[in-house]
Amino acid sequence: MPISASALAAPVMALAFPAIDPVAVAIGPFAIRWYALAYIAGLVGGWLYARRLVSAASLWGGVPRPSVTDIDDMLVYVALGVVLGGRLGYVLFYNPGQYFSDPLSIFAVWQGGMAFHGGLAGAAVAMALLARARKIPILSFFDVAATVAPIGLFFGRIANFINGELWGRPAPDLPFAVVFPNGGPVPRHPSQLYEALAEGVLLFLLVAAVVRVAGFRRPGLVTGVFAAGYAIARSACEFFREPDPQLGFLFGTQVSALEGGVTMGMLLSLPLLIAGLWLVRRALDREPRAGEETA
Repeated sequence: MPISASALAAPVMALAFPAIDPVAVAIGPFAIRWYALAYIAGLVGGWLYARRLVSAASLWGGVPRPSVTDIDDMLVYVALGVVLGGRLGYVLFYNPGQYFSDPLSIFAVWQGGMAFHGGLAGAAVAMALLARARKIPILSFFDVAATVAPIGLFFGRIANFINGELWGRPAPDLPFAVVFPNGGPVPRHPSQLYEALAEGVLLFLLVAAVVRVAGFRRPGLVTGVFAAGYAIARSACEFFREPDPQLGFLFGTQVSALEGGVTMGMLLSLPLLIAGLWLVRRALDREPRAGEETA
């Protein structure tokens, strides 16, 4: 998107990007990046919380639930699903030309390039396989995962900020705009932090409130709230996030009601919103089974 000359004049209150090394720990040639630690923190934090959720019988009523051992195994399945699905989603939706011309670069995950929607699909497939193997209703796994997923989203967006990637659109008049090292001289929205707040903190609180009120006694309700909530939060944040340069805006020149432009993030969130609303409606219309407590 072209930047006007006025936007290049950084305001006095614009913030310089904090000098945070993307490598958290380096021992010789071995380096651990903050992005990897964010994945680990999200997975481990979600795993510990999930173990508590399945141990609380009062949240489930008569609904079959995973055991603590199932949750331990789910951690491995989800980790593989997130990484493989996230990478494949990025390749297919965000930069297919580059990777089809150089297929071996698909495996260069250390160079970055992960898509949340792909990671979500990969995790869903992994959980479905585990649920089938353990003969546990798929929605029971999904509801637990949906409750803990915002933890990983929060840490992931913070890592995006530390890496100075996925920055926001130009905001020269914003007092807390940030000049990112690779984003040119123009101050920009710290959209990664917006997403950490919306997709991480606020979505976590929303889903936790649903669990507190209804528990997991309505299979699919928590999953639907998470899916619809994420779609809304992501789409709202896309108004402040710079679109991927290889894609730009779709069907228009910018995100606005007048221009009609949307981003790939918005487009991929639409089916998630529809599926989420359908799951919520289905869960609320469902007749409780015998012995099952109602919300």
